[in-house]
Amino acid sequence: MIRTFIAVELDPEFRGKIRELQNRFSDFDLKFVDPKLVHITLKFLGDVKESMIPSLAEALDSITCEPFEAKVGGIGVFPKPANPKVLWLGATGNFGALHDDVENLLKPFNFEKDNRGFTAHATLARVKFLNKDQKNAFRNTLTEFKDVELGSMRVDKVLLKKSTLTPEGPIYETLHTVYLD
Repeated sequence: MIRTFIAVELDPEFRGKIRELQNRFSDFDLKFVDPKLVHITLKFLGDVKESMIPSLAEALDSITCEPFEAKVGGIGVFPKPANPKVLWLGATGNFGALHDDVENLLKPFNFEKDNRGFTAHATLARVKFLNKDQKNAFRNTLTEFKDVELGSMRVDKVLLKKSTLTPEGPIYETLHTVYLD
């Protein structure tokens, strides 16, 4: 079994800005995602049999969504500012249609459907612990950078990725690339 997900990678030009943004939150007890690994997950598949990968790749090759321009910026948290667990970077563009396309193509595989509604985002950090005073300071920093803009990028490919969890952090490997056209 291999841990897999479907994603859009962020433009490598954003890595420095991502690091700068993460540094603004360095006073808090967060586990930061390496800027090289920050991506937008379209669908987390979880553990799948390695023998399924060719079938998944073939299904994803039928994505009909055309390439689009996306804006990356704005930060927020899940599930809510009063109890943050994940610090994320927002993205706007045709991600909803792309996500729906992926969901529909994977229906025959019976993966669990995401019932929370799709929000295009890239995880910047996971919150380990914040005491009451830290929560207030964290919310203030969040407010200060809520409208931050990293820039625009062209979304023209979707990746089927393998994730290997290690004590040093995840290692991602691209198993299949779908070029949008």
